[in-house]
Amino acid sequence: MSSRSLTPQDLDQTLTRLDGRGYKAYKSLAGTYAFPGFRLIIDHVQGDPFASPSRLRAIVDHSQARFPEDTYHNRSRRIGLADFLLRRFYRLAVSASKLCGSGKSGIITIDRPGQEILERTAVIVTQKSIEARFAVGLPARGRSILAREAKHILLKAVPEIIGKTLFFTELAPPNGISSSSTVGELYRHIETNEDADYLREALASQDLVAFVSNGAVLPRRSGVDDRPKTTGRVVRFESPPSLRVSFDLPNHGTISGMGIAKGITLIVGGGYHGKSTLLNAIERGVYNHIPGDGREFVVTHPSAVKIRAEDGRRIEKVNISPFISNLPYGEDTTRFSTENASGSTSQAANIVEALEAGAKVLLTDEDTAATNFMIRDHRMQELIAKSKEPITPFVDKVRQLYEDLGVSTILVMGGSGDYFDVADCVIAMDAFRANDVSEQARAIATKYRSERRPEGGEHFGEITPRVPLRQSLDASKGKREVKISGRGLKTIVFGRYTIDLSCVEGLVHPSQVNAIGQALYYARTKYMDGKRTLPEILDCVMSDIDNYGLDVIDPRRMGDYARFRKVELAAALNRLPTLRVL
Repeated sequence: MSSRSLTPQDLDQTLTRLDGRGYKAYKSLAGTYAFPGFRLIIDHVQGDPFASPSRLRAIVDHSQARFPEDTYHNRSRRIGLADFLLRRFYRLAVSASKLCGSGKSGIITIDRPGQEILERTAVIVTQKSIEARFAVGLPARGRSILAREAKHILLKAVPEIIGKTLFFTELAPPNGISSSSTVGELYRHIETNEDADYLREALASQDLVAFVSNGAVLPRRSGVDDRPKTTGRVVRFESPPSLRVSFDLPNHGTISGMGIAKGITLIVGGGYHGKSTLLNAIERGVYNHIPGDGREFVVTHPSAVKIRAEDGRRIEKVNISPFISNLPYGEDTTRFSTENASGSTSQAANIVEALEAGAKVLLTDEDTAATNFMIRDHRMQELIAKSKEPITPFVDKVRQLYEDLGVSTILVMGGSGDYFDVADCVIAMDAFRANDVSEQARAIATKYRSERRPEGGEHFGEITPRVPLRQSLDASKGKREVKISGRGLKTIVFGRYTIDLSCVEGLVHPSQVNAIGQALYYARTKYMDGKRTLPEILDCVMSDIDNYGLDVIDPRRMGDYARFRKVELAAALNRLPTLRVL
């Protein structure tokens, strides 16, 4: 390929020469083309019309894009701007895509956004430029190149999408910003993201781990539709007066709602009254949400982790002795391993692994917990002596978690009042309305003294950092040294093995899964030296992403990665079937 700067005319001429040739001839398109106002880069050309579409990038310098500096002058605003542009690009790409041949011919696509505002590689805003990464199915009939259709896509459809997305003049009319509804939507998007970040950081100033704004819409349309419920009776959230707190946000002004303080909080109430709905909103509060989602100002401590039982999972040398000890035949639970964990051992391991990864808030719903892990009542204590019961129930460890380690717990509990003895706050949900019943719960605990005996000692116990072994992360498959791919939201194919993430509830987008797979290999290559502990490795990887962006984990400039948390990176590593640790 010539070293001179390529132009759209060069692209047109090349496509004319390729018409009717075999599909692999498309490979000659790779390169950078200087269009008016932007650069179009064809990074990777698919080898077959049925293969994954070709990867392209468009880069627009700010001097050309002309977005006001206040839309990208800090990190929150850059991510908000990028997310807004991604959604606009996605809508236009869907409209412009037209199948016109074999396989994926004619497709124009970009990473599909959800309800959360995530840092992604699909659209990246820096202080210098805006970059969009997307994919195109280069058209063919059979495996013969369709040049006319390719010209329409690359020389007309794609530039039109770029022009309507990455240039501010397309959003703002000539007579000014104030009359443009699209610009108003842009600023609302950016400011909502900035305010949510501010609010989450402000939680510590009031010793809170979560906040649920008044007026929030918590119910979702269904288990597979995460948009806000809009039909039937929708109860907007209102804080109990005793739990109400306020914050002054940079853009939206004063906001009030329910503050959940550090310590142990129970969410109680009858079935179908909104307990799990509230907990799920708090769980998702580690992410920011788009305007109109209903949970824009439901925010949670960034390290909060949902804990559940996970029957059948593999565990590799985890110190679960704070919860489980004295197993039959003297099995060591300070370095506990199994290929097929029970409900109680898996929940114990999930907690300890989350703590090892730095979690400071645990979220648990009794519906997905192991009953024998959560509680052992007085009658069972009388029948089965502690010397014969290896499990120390969570009720006896939850207070120690907070007092010894500073780890708070928010727990949905409808079946055991024994937790009243350890709770700092009890929130009762009644027809989706929250009530502070902490005083009533304490009075009941005083009047009806629990006859059960605390088990498990006076302190929580040790969290033992482990050292992952690099050689146990083999990403090769067949002749390929590295074969890693995410499959939806629940699976990573890592070499010859599959990582099951179906019980890792903190993930919200497949692009996070894609990125985690690559981050595991990056961690293996750069930081697993047989000396660094898992927490040290996690911190190194996340620090690199903070400093250099998600591209640091993969030099191919992929457009389908999204920011994840180190607790989910740790969860994926812990579920790798071949993991070995010192």
